[in-house]
Amino acid sequence: MRRDNRRSDRDSGEKSGFRSNFREFGSGPREMHKATCSECGNECEVPFKPTQGKPVYCRTCFAKRRPQF
Repeated sequence: MRRDNRRSDRDSGEKSGFRSNFREFGSGPREMHKATCSECGNECEVPFKPTQGKPVYCRTCFAKRRPQF
């Protein structure tokens, strides 16, 4: 596909390619799952389904574990 054709598709509002798919994926509310923090033991919600055997951290404990730059 030539560059000028892609430009005309983009300007006309036609959805194609990575950028349009990314926008669709990022839109809408996230499904949150209840979990217990592996460090402090408090109940929290995470944006992924927890897997048994892998640690889950609340927002506060996760921030403590994140390397500081």
